[in-house]
Amino acid sequence: MRINRNLALGLTVLFLLALLVAGCGGGDKKAADKPAGAAKNQTINIYTIWPEKYSSAVFAAFTKETGIKVNFLRFSSGEALARVAAEKDNPQVDVLFGGPADTFAAGVEKGVFEPYAPKGADKIPAKFKDPKNFWVGVAVDPICFMFNNKMLKEKNIPVPTSWNELLNPAFKSGLQMADARTSGTAISRILSLTYVLGEDKAYEYQKKLHQNVQMYTKSGGGGVLPIANGQAIGGIFFLVDALETKSQGYDVAVSYPKEGVAYAVEAMAMIKGAKQPELAKKFLDWASTADMQKIYETSKIFFIPTNPEVKVSDPALDVSKVKFVEVDILKAGKDRQKLVDRWINEVVK
Repeated sequence: MRINRNLALGLTVLFLLALLVAGCGGGDKKAADKPAGAAKNQTINIYTIWPEKYSSAVFAAFTKETGIKVNFLRFSSGEALARVAAEKDNPQVDVLFGGPADTFAAGVEKGVFEPYAPKGADKIPAKFKDPKNFWVGVAVDPICFMFNNKMLKEKNIPVPTSWNELLNPAFKSGLQMADARTSGTAISRILSLTYVLGEDKAYEYQKKLHQNVQMYTKSGGGGVLPIANGQAIGGIFFLVDALETKSQGYDVAVSYPKEGVAYAVEAMAMIKGAKQPELAKKFLDWASTADMQKIYETSKIFFIPTNPEVKVSDPALDVSKVKFVEVDILKAGKDRQKLVDRWINEVVK
């Protein structure tokens, strides 16, 4: 009886050893599966300045490609910059994504970004990147005018193509545009005027324009639907918002001032002291690729790509005949608060 017990115990040990060996033999497959499984349990935290529709399309594509989930909150550029500055000693996110590069240049001045040169960003022209790698531009978005066609026809006014035409008394309390205290669109509007007219004359112009402003909106695109619905006649926006409105079937006209206009470089950056720097780098690497910028066209996001490998087929994005002023982004970042303060004290006081 004892012999049988010993035999059974021996067989059991051999069986367990065989299972252990079999488990070790499958180690290669488990190792191969581990990164994908790990990625599914990883989540990157991002503040985005782009509208939720645009951000969701980009972040969903990143998750599909990598398995890494994206937890994001959306703010206007001024709010996002204030938030990352306030959280400087205890960052709550890993990346700031989207929004005009002057916002990021201002963030560099505040010490909130970590320099990093994403893989693939070498294809993006130097003028769309920070020289010290604090941020990379992933899209171009010009300032433009957008007006309600029906209301213009009722007033027998042609589509405006000059900054001076916005001073028409017929537009009194009829325009909507962004508030410089919260919106990067407003900063780009002010930069357009300072580069075209000179700073002092730009503020003199804005005092006159103020008489025609019905409302300054918190976000850059906050005025597009009121204009589309006839609650206001027109305003100054980024092209992406104007074309989005037009694509929804609203009868609006999009035009550019002949004197010249600025464009924003939509940027992204890694937060200094990010709790997940490797995930931040993975996202920035991926977002620098041509494949990411191809999402704009497939998702009907009306940005102009910075990657020259991405071709644009929509004629509405052909800005070859638009007169652009080249903004010194680093200087704009340093001057941002001064421009805002002057706008508050001299224009909307």
